[in-house]
Amino acid sequence: MVHGFISPWRRVLSETTYSLRRGQFGRRRCFSLVAHKAELDKNNIDSVPKLPPFDYSPPPYTGPSAVDILSKRKEYLSPSMFYFYQKPLNVVDGRMQYLFDENGRRYLDAFGGIATVSCGHCHPDVVDAIVNQTKRLQHSTILYLNNAIADFAEALANKLPGNLKVVFFTNSGTEANELAMMIARLYTGCHDIISLRNAYHGNAAGTMGATAQSNWKFNVIQSGVHHAINPDPYRGVFGSEGEKYAKDVQDLIQFGTSGNIAGFISEAIQGVGGIIELAPGYMPAVYSTIKKAGGLCIADEVQAGFARTGSHFWGFENHGVVPDIVTMAKGIGNGIPLGAVVTTPEIAEVLTRRSYFNTFGGNPVCTAAGLAVLKVIEKEKLQENAHVVGSHFKERLTALKDKYDLIGDVRGRGLMLGIELVTDHKLKTPAKLETLHIMEQLKEIGVLVGKGGFYGNVFRMTPPLCFTKEDADFLVDAMDYTMGKMPYFKNPTFSNTL
Repeated sequence: MVHGFISPWRRVLSETTYSLRRGQFGRRRCFSLVAHKAELDKNNIDSVPKLPPFDYSPPPYTGPSAVDILSKRKEYLSPSMFYFYQKPLNVVDGRMQYLFDENGRRYLDAFGGIATVSCGHCHPDVVDAIVNQTKRLQHSTILYLNNAIADFAEALANKLPGNLKVVFFTNSGTEANELAMMIARLYTGCHDIISLRNAYHGNAAGTMGATAQSNWKFNVIQSGVHHAINPDPYRGVFGSEGEKYAKDVQDLIQFGTSGNIAGFISEAIQGVGGIIELAPGYMPAVYSTIKKAGGLCIADEVQAGFARTGSHFWGFENHGVVPDIVTMAKGIGNGIPLGAVVTTPEIAEVLTRRSYFNTFGGNPVCTAAGLAVLKVIEKEKLQENAHVVGSHFKERLTALKDKYDLIGDVRGRGLMLGIELVTDHKLKTPAKLETLHIMEQLKEIGVLVGKGGFYGNVFRMTPPLCFTKEDADFLVDAMDYTMGKMPYFKNPTFSNTL
């Protein structure tokens, strides 16, 4: 794209006829789909990509309509709760990698409930584990013995390297990260923690401090966290040279702290931040620096964990490091509210200084579901599937990047992939309106994707790990079809077909 050029298509998007609630920034953005809809109507319906066949039809839905639900939601639920799409989707049924709306229409779920559905929607093994445990004992307390929590803790510890074998169960990723940060501060006797710019670690008091995007931070006291330069290979100042970014962590310690710190927390792939895989060589260099400053290394595996990256079970393993504390949630329970902190026996001992208790952490139903998830991942070889299908998926998306100037970057690993849209490759100007438009049109074809990044211009692809090559091909074909109706962003030198 020519530097500084504003396409007629973008002008059409700006001079619009209707609006979509843009929840990430808490305001409404206007744009138009009229031109694109007219284009779609002109085309033979047979040219629109078709969903792969699937042997399941949901029972008829007899509940309230989307309009009725939205009305109640606006009246009774927090106004901070935002939603996707100009006409919000009423999801009433799910099976494996597919969701169904109130009319029985099927959609390919490429977002997986925000990287949460690992085994597949309503996976029978996970459902059976939940139902059977619920029938026998729904809740007691960890003050009594129960095999569900002990069995899952053992199985989880066996998936981690080194001496990471003591598990604390929580209800969410935010809770897990809060606990991990407190443990690091207690163990070291220091308060300062280093996080990364563009990171997201939660929205409670401590984790909001570690989160480093203004979109997700309220103006409340957030103390003791320093944010290092993000080792972003696409937008970062040093490109893919991880060790150069790592020097900033050393500078923060020397010039922003007493010289000793509590710890360092990071995701291996930033999820909310736009599927950014940290630059090669960064994490080993930083872990070494943190250790010299007396700190602990915390790996936030809330999104990248549980085989999602394909090549490894945990995201940090892709960087060749072993953390002192690992936090996890989302995919751990396939949608059940469950999180965990895993650390070493020595570090875990600090919580005995006072009474630490979590009423629902380790609930028998949740931990039964977690154990079932681990068994399904192993039995159905979902880590291998994430690697094979994810590699194919990324290759197809990379080929699409060669065809359309609108795609600035394709990145990620396994079934945690991101596509960043820009209107100018040199300036990397975020294509925010185009992202919303394409997302809306993909839904019309039958594809649900996520959206993230600070500017809201990155498609987040985090489907259930049972996602197939046929699903990946359908999604890429749908995106190709949609972007093909936006001629100002085609690469004129591209001649091959996908």
